[in-house]
Parts: sequence; C-alpha cells; structure tokens
Amino acid sequence: MPNARAQDNCRILGRIQKIHADIGGALGAPRILECLWAEGETASRNGIARLMNINAVQGWPHKKRRRMGRTNERLPGIPNLLERDLTALEPETKWMIDITELATLEGKLYLCVVLDLLSKIVMGWSMHHRQDRQMVISAAELAM
Repeated sequence: MPNARAQDNCRILGRIQKIHADIGGALGAPRILECLWAEGETASRNGIARLMNINAVQGWPHKKRRRMGRTNERLPGIPNLLERDLTALEPETKWMIDITELATLEGKLYLCVVLDLLSKIVMGWSMHHRQDRQMVISAAELAM
C-alpha cells in the first residue's frame, strides 16, 4: 500500500493531466498551480513541476520576445552628423530631438521636443497619441 505522499501525488497528477488536457497542453507548471490553488489544492510550484517533469507533461514554450532597442548597426542612408558631439559653440547651430512617452488616464501620449544644444531651450514641440514621423516633422517645423 502506497504512503500518504504517494497517494497525494497520484491524486494531484490526475488533476494536472485533466487540466493539461482541458487547456490543450498550453499551460506550464506556474499556471497549472494557479488552477489547482483555485480548486483549493495545497501544492508547491516545485512539486507540480517535479510531477510534470517525471510524467512528461509540459506546456508550450513562449516565443522569445525580440529585444527592441539600440543596435550597433547604423541605418543606411542616414548620416550621423553630430558623431555624439553634443556641445554647441553658437546658438541655433545644433538641435536635438527627443521623444518621451507619457502615461495618461486616456492612454499613452508621446511628446516630441526640439532642444537647442547650447542654451537647452525648447525650440519646438508636438504631442500625439501615436509615435510617428509626422509628430517629429511638426515639432521641427515649429522650431524653425
């Protein structure tokens, strides 16, 4: 006769396999644990993961998210005229454009600002609910 832990493991494994089959095999140990907790089951994540691993029950892996951000490659056809030299000797010779995302109660709002690098004065700005080229163009036009 199996001990109490083995009986619990068999009972929990049956529930894991039932939940896994009902969902179509998409859930892994953390989500199955949430389902078991919702049913009033007391189990640990490591225990669920161990039972799933031993019995070859696994969820679908998530696709890896592409990291959006800086790349080492420069965009073709766009020369870097400043070459990271952000100092200006005369006013209105070097401008910098910065885009900032603001959280509002109605959703995201993007603020585009044109700064003079000598005086750090805002030369032009524009806001839009979508970050696009027209927002930058209108801020640059206002600065001119």
